[in-house]
Amino acid sequence: MADPKGFLTTPRELPTRRPVDLRLMDWREVYDEFGRDRLNKQAGRCMDCGIPFCHQGCPLGNLIPEWNTLVWREDWQAASERLHATNNFPEFTGTLCPAPCEAACVLGINDDAVTIKQVEISIIDRAFDEGWVTPQVPQTLTGRSVAVVGSGPAGLAAAQQLTRAGHTVTVFERADAIGGLLRYGIPEFKMEKHRLDRRLDQMRAEGTIFRTGVNVGVDLTVKQLRSDFDAVVLAGGATAWRDLPATGRELAGIHQAMEYLPHANRVAAGTLDRSPIDAAGKHVVVIGGGDTGADCVGTAHRQGAASVTQLEIMPKPPESRSAAHPWPTYPMIYRVSSAHEEGGERVYAVSTQEFVGDDEGRVRSLRLVEVRSEDGKFVPVEGTERELPAQLVLLAMGFVGPQTEGLVDELGVELDPRGNVARNAQFRTSVDNVFVAGDMGRGQSLIVWAIAEGRSAAAAVDAHLTGRDVLPAPIAPTDRPMT
Repeated sequence: MADPKGFLTTPRELPTRRPVDLRLMDWREVYDEFGRDRLNKQAGRCMDCGIPFCHQGCPLGNLIPEWNTLVWREDWQAASERLHATNNFPEFTGTLCPAPCEAACVLGINDDAVTIKQVEISIIDRAFDEGWVTPQVPQTLTGRSVAVVGSGPAGLAAAQQLTRAGHTVTVFERADAIGGLLRYGIPEFKMEKHRLDRRLDQMRAEGTIFRTGVNVGVDLTVKQLRSDFDAVVLAGGATAWRDLPATGRELAGIHQAMEYLPHANRVAAGTLDRSPIDAAGKHVVVIGGGDTGADCVGTAHRQGAASVTQLEIMPKPPESRSAAHPWPTYPMIYRVSSAHEEGGERVYAVSTQEFVGDDEGRVRSLRLVEVRSEDGKFVPVEGTERELPAQLVLLAMGFVGPQTEGLVDELGVELDPRGNVARNAQFRTSVDNVFVAGDMGRGQSLIVWAIAEGRSAAAAVDAHLTGRDVLPAPIAPTDRPMT
């Protein structure tokens, strides 16, 4: 354990967010620096709990008590090694994961949980600053080739693991840059893209091949894919978005979140001067109360929206755990993200009835009604109808599964009852030599699950191709034999 009395003497502390009026002027991450001395004390709050339930809370099984202790002892390089032992991309989870590990922290039963996520991002940031994150090249090559379709966190994790195991791996991405939602879905203020780019540099140095602008199933046929590669990993995500077939849906000015967010990311990256879907001066309504909705809220604020309102059909969550979400489960509680802190209104237990347009065919408002739950259905509350001004409506109601047109249909893989690509315990689909990882097989989920599934699918592919039951260890530059 770390400091034997740390959890008794040190209160939980998090980095402060930059002032709202300043951070709305840029796309940088919202948090101020967190001093190393303060971080050491936070790591010291990790106690000798006997059974570390944070392991249960983390789909990756991160060795949290170990690297907390190492940080408290100021052995940061060893902490980085323990962090990477289970997680290829701690910089992604350290910025984007909702931290189910903290919800499962034993200290959290009757006190504030350990700041696990902050310790994690601090370790990996220092590891990059100190030059400890180096290419891990395979000891030998297997002569086998693997195609990974999709370059989100699941695809990248699978690709890195398979490359390090000695396979020749090519990652196909239909967008013009690698990263999937990490690149064109997650706003810069949540994760600056230099974190992604420096990891991709490492992967290229290890031997992973990236091909962008390739829509597999269209630009590259399924026949070519299966003839050119010994195995295929499907990691295209759950990209089929949920729509809202209300009256007036066809009006201009109503867009899906994933039609809106990528343009803003390109503006932040400097590859686009101005977004074709811009919130400047408009009354913006975001339908959907999840993380994607919050991303739209923060983006609209930075674009200078006149007002921002976020609608959620579910009732407002409680401030603390309810009996329905006992420890160590991840609780559904009321949370305030940085985007919500920046302004706007959150409205719960409402449903959109109709979009109202102007004479030019553009949306000008929407009509909503309060709802209550009865027998598993949302029932309108009579007399609660009202109208909201809305010149831009963003639909952020989640995703219903993978897009099946093209690749999935042509491969002929079976789908499960929810419409995801069906797979067995070894991540194999119904088609020989084709595997699936992440949201494409699991359904919409967390980034930490995507990385965990990418790693597991890589192990399954390697076992299928070589018969090995353990991935071989790569060689770090300092371990390479002299020649």
